[in-house]
Amino acid sequence: MEKLVVIAGTNASGKSDLGVRIAQEINGEVISADSRQVFKGLDLGSGKISPDEMKGVPHHLLDVAEPDTYFSLAHYQRLAYEAIDDVVAREKRPLLVGGTGLYINAVVDGYELEPGEPLESVRKKVEGMNCEELLEVIKSADPLGAGALDPNNKRRLERAAEKVLTGKTLSNSAHKRYDTLVLGVTWPRAELYERIEERLKRRLKENMIGEVEDLRSAGVSDDFLYRLGLEYRYSLLYLQGKMTYEMFYEELFKEIRHLAKEQMTWFKKRKDMIWINMKDDPLGKALEHINAFLT
Repeated sequence: MEKLVVIAGTNASGKSDLGVRIAQEINGEVISADSRQVFKGLDLGSGKISPDEMKGVPHHLLDVAEPDTYFSLAHYQRLAYEAIDDVVAREKRPLLVGGTGLYINAVVDGYELEPGEPLESVRKKVEGMNCEELLEVIKSADPLGAGALDPNNKRRLERAAEKVLTGKTLSNSAHKRYDTLVLGVTWPRAELYERIEERLKRRLKENMIGEVEDLRSAGVSDDFLYRLGLEYRYSLLYLQGKMTYEMFYEELFKEIRHLAKEQMTWFKKRKDMIWINMKDDPLGKALEHINAFLT
């Protein structure tokens, strides 16, 4: 199997910058693993790396879908496989970098997936259910898959219910396609929260709310923006006059911290994850593991 290096981390963890620095050292190219950065126009709110920040390193799977269109896990996996295989064919090293755990797992573990958009009637049905009702629906069709879900995470329960109600199972069979080294970046929690707040303030100064205004003006639906969560959801609620600016900022900061905690919980489930302390020569330590893996 071809070798694939993975750099995983929470929002504001510095994984994108580390990915660029590693790519420069090993003649690599980056394949993004972020569920919102696949969409065009979702830049500040999604934390999309800028051309300047790429420092000449090619990045793949950014801006590959139009807003307001359905983009499934199967779509992502297919494009990721194509990008990785293309990088390898050109004798470069592929680096999968991101914070969407499901995207990373789909590529690393080789989920066998079928593309298909949930019927709109199914989506409306699950959105009207509470967490207990959603979990019962999932258990009735896939008890094994239901046991792996957080019973209080309504968004993920909704997506899981959509899958089982459209004939798919959660317990995907898998066919591993690559030999992988999975590195996770980590910070002390207090410092990570400081980085999250610093980045949020910077995004707001760069007009993140204006980005959401522009998307709405371009015809992107409020429903799509709301379902993106976090930065887009709260910016939308603020623009709709449903929150004061102070409420918007406090709620958004709280939810981003909560997401970072969820991301770490997700990544810690991987037994093959090697953790890199971002305060202790992360580039040097990462390259030690990578060079040993590649040779």
